[in-house]
Amino acid sequence: MAESKHVPQRPTGAFIGASWCALIIGVSSYLVGLWNATSMELNEKGYYFTILLFGLFAVISIQKTIRDRAEDIPVTNIYYGVAWFSVVASISLLVIGLWNADMLLSEKGFYGLAMLMSLFGAITVQKNVRDMAAFAEVEKTENPKRKLFSGQDDSAATLGSNTRATSTPIPGRPE
Repeated sequence: MAESKHVPQRPTGAFIGASWCALIIGVSSYLVGLWNATSMELNEKGYYFTILLFGLFAVISIQKTIRDRAEDIPVTNIYYGVAWFSVVASISLLVIGLWNADMLLSEKGFYGLAMLMSLFGAITVQKNVRDMAAFAEVEKTENPKRKLFSGQDDSAATLGSNTRATSTPIPGRPE
């Protein structure tokens, strides 16, 4: 059985935009909620802020390790386990903190959803960054003199070129 080579696909602009929106909206909502929490002491705000940062790092790390393993890049079992433990620990710490917090159920739900939206956004942004890097690497190695536009020759593709590319006329198109 022949082994097939994985060819990376470029993420669509819509998916990239949605990923960044999810991350920005999730993180900013969470932080605005912390900023406006008048009944919360500063040490509680610090606890929830630290959980957000820990969770974001943990999901980026787990996404990277899973992707590395899928692409046969060596990842130690210890790091893989620590990455999963960090994801579970950050979510568990949030749940425990919210369970014991003296706030309305709607506020608890707000923090939980904002955290999950932030984690999802971080995973997808990390995926897009990695996909774009892989796609760019494949494009660079497979087609180093890639033309920017169809019908454009190499002289017009160079930076700073002010000359118009001469090409064969296209039937039915005025020159």
